[in-house]
Amino acid sequence: MNDLEVRQLRYFVAVAEELHFGGAAERLGMAQPPLSRAIRELERHLGVRLFERTTRHVTLTAAGESFLRDARTALDAVSAAGRRARHAGQGTPRLRLALKADNDGGLLPQILPAYQHEEAAIAVELVLGGRGEQAQALRDGRADVGLLVSPFDERGLDVEPLLTEPRLAALAATDPLAARSCLRLADLAGRRLPDGMPADQGLSAAAFDSTGEPPRTAHRGLVAGSGQVAADLTQVFRLIELGEIVCLLPAWVTRRYAWPEIAYRPVGDLEPATLAVAWPQDMRSAAVAAFVRAAVSVAATAQAGTETPQKAAI
Repeated sequence: MNDLEVRQLRYFVAVAEELHFGGAAERLGMAQPPLSRAIRELERHLGVRLFERTTRHVTLTAAGESFLRDARTALDAVSAAGRRARHAGQGTPRLRLALKADNDGGLLPQILPAYQHEEAAIAVELVLGGRGEQAQALRDGRADVGLLVSPFDERGLDVEPLLTEPRLAALAATDPLAARSCLRLADLAGRRLPDGMPADQGLSAAAFDSTGEPPRTAHRGLVAGSGQVAADLTQVFRLIELGEIVCLLPAWVTRRYAWPEIAYRPVGDLEPATLAVAWPQDMRSAAVAAFVRAAVSVAATAQAGTETPQKAAI
């Protein structure tokens, strides 16, 4: 059997994610008939059916679901190889750090100087992105190391937890729920998160597909029912104040944004937020190892400083 081509994998992943040959063809910038022929040829090549097709629906078979996971991994590896080669060929080496603004647990100002004291330290370049983008940036070669907040897809990554804190519901101060001292997820029924997902579902790893992105059914960044797009955290807070949405935020974010118009309430059955440092499993870099050491050391010192003597003795 001949080796698979990257082109075939890209075609298959596009159809598997769209579950519509017309939508996949438009996404790939090609006509639908040659895409359909390419998928049939791929199925003959593999000797299995990857899709079940009817006049109305396209669904993945069990073989297709298995192949999708491996195809995404292979495409990530190809992208990563090219990006890392280009990055290595630059004149001045840089450590590319993926993170979402405000989701560093307040530790980054301490981690960066601690890292610079490491013998293998090099200049750091911040790769900023939205929620759920950091893991994929590590897999496809856009970043070398990252600070990620749970839940996220750990596929292909090594992970070291740094800090765990509760996640709080951010509500308008005028919201009737703000009168309560503690909530349950069920109390948030009927309210929406910034990405349009129901707030009472909370946040779980199942909310992300294997690319690390929110599911295609979620209107990412679009507030359901309002038609407004929240481009940054300031806008998210404004929409919370207006009662348009609620948000589930790590405690370290709520401490930074203590606004009278917003009430933060604990949610008893909501998983806490864990900040972790992560890097690709196949990464062999002294600079990355040095950053991980610095991050772990700073986090341990910060946690020890916040423990009461009674807790520390337990």
